[in-house]
Amino acid sequence: MVFIKKILSLVVTMWLIVTITFIIMHSIPGDPFSNDSKALSADQLQNMKAKFHLDEPLIVQYFIYLKNIATFNLGPSIQSESRDVNTIIGEGLGASALLGVQSIVVALLGGIILGTLAAIYKQRIPDFISLFIAIIGISVPSFILAPLLIKYLGVEWHLLPIANFDSWLHSVNPTIALAVGPLAIITRYVRSNMIEVLNSNYIRTAKAKGLPMSYIITQHALRNTLLPVITFLGPLFAAVVTGTFVVEKVFSIPGIGKYFVESIFNRDYPVIMGTTIFYSFVLLITLLLVDVSYRLIDPRISLKSGERFE
Repeated sequence: MVFIKKILSLVVTMWLIVTITFIIMHSIPGDPFSNDSKALSADQLQNMKAKFHLDEPLIVQYFIYLKNIATFNLGPSIQSESRDVNTIIGEGLGASALLGVQSIVVALLGGIILGTLAAIYKQRIPDFISLFIAIIGISVPSFILAPLLIKYLGVEWHLLPIANFDSWLHSVNPTIALAVGPLAIITRYVRSNMIEVLNSNYIRTAKAKGLPMSYIITQHALRNTLLPVITFLGPLFAAVVTGTFVVEKVFSIPGIGKYFVESIFNRDYPVIMGTTIFYSFVLLITLLLVDVSYRLIDPRISLKSGERFE
């Protein structure tokens, strides 16, 4: 029953996102044909608007769009007549998914490892190294880090390819650019939680029993440390998604983010709305899975209220 309520909540949230996105896009002055208005005659312009239902009243356009969304039809692309929005998202999904998954995995594994080492070796060299990485990751946004990676790892040192997406090596630079920021946050998160856990009574008891430190960390401390980190998975996914918009453009990666940025400059409203709705849906599904995973990791947590039962 609780899960059904969450699904219904997701549906309502998606409807709100669709509605708000529709209103915002149609509140922008001008139309997708503003740049071509001088090249098109009045009749041609009217025909183009009729083709995309832009000559209909706004409420009619809204219900047409809702009907299309309900049938998973995101509509045609105005600037690319040979492709619709579904096709554009499908073409860019592979590259974007690869970058997203790699970035999240690198951020999670790197953050957990660095944070754990920093907590174990508090106020020692591993802690200082993790602090330095965290400062860099938090201070330097991905759109600044990306050109630096191109300059040094690509142009200066010739270690990695600069642009395009012809092989897995082409994904390394953008993955680093996307992962460093979230990795820094997770590192500090894990460090603070791990220090608190290591100072708890049950860890002292485990040490008194003579259990190896590696066993204590992996079997006791890490599990309780990771539970709060899971709450960061939703914002982590959102950060990676928004980061791909710029990073894919910088590295000329044919992903959804690159098409999204291009659609903004081209005023391709269906592509803008379609990618926004698609990313929103994926984000909501991710948040739902994170919510459910609480219960899997710690059965004492109630899915209904989020309370912990001792």
